[in-house]
Amino acid sequence: MTAVVTGGSRGIGRAIVERLCRDGAEVVFNYATSEEAAADVVRAVQADGGKVRAVRLDLKDPDGAERLMETAEAQLGGLDILVNNAAMSFTPTPIAQTEAEVFDTVMAVNTRSVFLTTRYAARRMRDGGRIVNISTLNTTRPAPGIGPYAASKGAIEQLTAVAARELGARGITVNTVSPGATDTDLLHATNPPQALETVIGVTPLGRLGQPSDVADVVAFLAGPDGRWITGQNLRATGGL
Repeated sequence: MTAVVTGGSRGIGRAIVERLCRDGAEVVFNYATSEEAAADVVRAVQADGGKVRAVRLDLKDPDGAERLMETAEAQLGGLDILVNNAAMSFTPTPIAQTEAEVFDTVMAVNTRSVFLTTRYAARRMRDGGRIVNISTLNTTRPAPGIGPYAASKGAIEQLTAVAARELGARGITVNTVSPGATDTDLLHATNPPQALETVIGVTPLGRLGQPSDVADVVAFLAGPDGRWITGQNLRATGGL
C-alpha cells in the first residue's frame, strides 16, 4: 500500500503521515520550507519501523503538484492513496482590503494543487484507491476576513463530489474531511487565545481537536473499512 500526503511535515499533515505509516503504508510527503521539520517526521516514522520519504516541493509553483506526483509514483512504484492536506492561510483580512495576489496564492496552494494531484490520480492511481481531501469547518461556519481561504476550501469540496462520481466505476473513493478548531501552529498563529477559549466553550466535546483526531478519520476513509463511503464530507469537529 502506497500513499502521497501533501504538506506532511507539521500539524495535521504530520499526524496523517504517521498514522498511515503505522497502518502499513509506504508514504511520500512534500514540504515547502522546513527541512528540519520534515527530517524530524522521517526520523520518527523510521524509528517506529515505518517507510517514508520527504520531498521538498512548493505547491505554489505551477508544476509543483505534478512534479510531486511523478516523483512519488517513481519512488513508490504505484499509487493507492492520495491525501491532499497542504494549505496556506493568511492574516484575516476583509475582502475589501485583500490583494488579488493573496487570493491567487491561496487558490494555487489550496485548490489548484488539489485539482492537479487529483487529475494525476485519476489517470494513474490503481483501481480501488482512495483520495481524501482536507477542507475546513469554515465552509459551513464562515467568518469575516477569511474569504480566499473559505473559497479555496469550498472549491475542494465540489471537486471531491465530482471526482467521486467520475472515479467510482474503478472502485476509487473520494471524500473530504473537514476539521474544526485543531491544535496546530496555524490555528494559534491566526487566532488570539480568547477566541480559542470561546471555540472550546461552544464545542460539545469541550476541547480543541488534536491532529491525531483528524488523522484517524482520514485513516478510516483511506483504509478497507471506508470502502463503501464516497463523495462525502466528514466533519471532524468535536460537534462544533
